Amino acid sequence: MLPKEPCKSREVRLISYESGELKAGHFEVVETHLPIPGPGQVIVRNRWFRVSISTRLMAEAGAEVVKGIPFPPLKPGDTLADGAIGEVVQCGPDTHLPVGSLVLHPLGWREYALVPAQQCKVIEASRVDPATRLGHGWTAYAALVGAIQIRPGDTVFITSGAGAIGSMAGQIARLLGAGRIIGSTRGDEKALWMREDLGYDAVVTRDGGPIRDQLIQAAPEGIDVIVDMVGGAQLAAALEIVRHDARCVLLGAVSAELNPRSATLKAPVELDTFQLILRGVTMRGFSADEASPALFDAWIDQGTAWRRAGLLHFPHSTFHGLDAAPLALEQACAGRLKGVVLVQLGDLS
Repeated sequence: MLPKEPCKSREVRLISYESGELKAGHFEVVETHLPIPGPGQVIVRNRWFRVSISTRLMAEAGAEVVKGIPFPPLKPGDTLADGAIGEVVQCGPDTHLPVGSLVLHPLGWREYALVPAQQCKVIEASRVDPATRLGHGWTAYAALVGAIQIRPGDTVFITSGAGAIGSMAGQIARLLGAGRIIGSTRGDEKALWMREDLGYDAVVTRDGGPIRDQLIQAAPEGIDVIVDMVGGAQLAAALEIVRHDARCVLLGAVSAELNPRSATLKAPVELDTFQLILRGVTMRGFSADEASPALFDAWIDQGTAWRRAGLLHFPHSTFHGLDAAPLALEQACAGRLKGVVLVQLGDLS
C-alpha cells in the first residue's frame, strides 16, 4: 500500500568540523520530512541504532572513504549514519518487503529512514536482542577464525579489551581454546569489569605504568596472539615479547582515530622488524568485510549456540532517545563506555 503523505522525522547532523575531542555540542537534532518512498524504497521506523567511535574519524575535515567503516565521510550539515534495526512502515512500488517487517539496515541516527529495500536485511525473530545484531561479535569471530587461528593454550593479548570488539574477542578466544587472555583498557574500573564479567585473566591499563612492564608481568612466557584495535605504543610493546610463530591481527588504530589533536588515518609506530623475522611473526590487517558469507553463517550458528549455553554474552551500553545520541558518541569517544554502544528509540510493540 502506498503512503499518501511524507513522513515527519528527526535526525542528528554534524554542525561543523571540529579538531580535538568530539563533544555532543558538535551535533544538532533537526526535524525533517521524508519524501514518499519511490520504487524499491521503504521507510523504516528505527528502534535501535549503533554508535561507533569511527564517526570521529569521519567527522574530520578531509576525511576519506575508509574500507571497513560502513558510512561515508561527513560534511557539516550531513546526517550521521550507522547500523540500525527498525520496522518497515511504508513501502514504495515494486518493493518486496511488506509493512511490519523487522529489518537491519545502515541508516541509524534518525527516527525514520528512507532506505533502499535492497539494503535491508529481514530479521526473522519476534523478539530481537539489538546487542547481538548490532554488536561486533562477528568481527571478533572472523578475525580469530578467518584471519588467524587460535591454538589450544595460546596466550592472547587484546587491546581495547572493554570496547565493542574487544569485549567479544576475549570471550570468543577463550571458547576457541586460548589458555590465557590479557586485555588493555583505560583504567582500573574497566579492568575490574573485564576480569569479573568478561573472564580476562589479566588487564594492563594506561595508568598502570609502562605497558611493556605490565605485559611481562601478565605474560611472563610471552604472547602467542595479538588482536589489536589501538596501535601505537601498545602494539609495539606487545610485539617485543611475542613468542616464536606469534600471530597478530590488526583491526583498528584507535590511537589515530581518537587522536586528541586531530583524528587521522595515520598510525605510525616503530617496530624492530628484524626481531619479528627471527621469531617468525605473522601480521595481518583485517576487515570483516573481506570474510566469506560462509564464515558469517558459521558465526551465526556458533554464536547462537554459545549464547544459548550461557557461554557468551554481548556487553553493551544503552542510551534512550535520539536527543541522547550525541552524548553517547561523546562518551564513547572519551572511552567511558563498555561494549557496543546503542541508542534505543522505542520498543517493538
